[in-house]
Amino acid sequence: MCYNIAIMETRQQKYAERYKDVIGASFSFETAQPELPLYYFVSGFAHPFLPVIKHDGLFLFEWGLIPSWIKDAKGASEIRTKTLNAVGETVFEKPSFRKSIVSNRCLLGVSGFFEWRDVNKKKYPYFIKTNNSELFSLGCIYETWVDKNTGELHNTFSIITTVANPLMEKIHNIKKRMPLIISKEDERKWVDPSTGIDEIRSLIKPYNESEMTYIPFRRQQTVQGLIVMFRRF
Repeated sequence: MCYNIAIMETRQQKYAERYKDVIGASFSFETAQPELPLYYFVSGFAHPFLPVIKHDGLFLFEWGLIPSWIKDAKGASEIRTKTLNAVGETVFEKPSFRKSIVSNRCLLGVSGFFEWRDVNKKKYPYFIKTNNSELFSLGCIYETWVDKNTGELHNTFSIITTVANPLMEKIHNIKKRMPLIISKEDERKWVDPSTGIDEIRSLIKPYNESEMTYIPFRRQQTVQGLIVMFRRF
């Protein structure tokens, strides 16, 4: 699955420019977050606010989708730890996701993600990215939940996963999953609310392993050590 990522681009203007073909020329920087959060490593279980791209702009959404039909804050807190990921093979059937996959799709631009390889019951972490992009896109779905007691809106999202490609099978060698990576030429189609179900299904597939690379790292590495590693990568 995909529970840990890195986002190393803090300049919202550069982030938005990367997605100008998706957002469109009407996007206003003045209404967006001036600085984006910097994450060399962040876990979904911390429910961070991360910059997602919809068809109409850049927004900070919270990781861990809360379906609109959840009744109260207790239910929201319980379900969001179970919705960090949405399994691509069942996303059209699951009650938590079937509405969002049809019309509420977005992209999360990341510098890379982390997975662990199991060797003799020991976990060895790897950092994985695409070959030729500082930011590449994970396919996500989103939802807005309203707390009926307070009236507060919560914009949340989930990262879709697929079966692993051969490279990821070697790394994520127990569950053999990987996040859904959307190619640059398919990004606009993914976020377009009018894209048909058959086309959406065709985009939910493993990414080409020849376009990915990885590096192992030590669990005990400091943040400074990670920065040095990433700059070399």
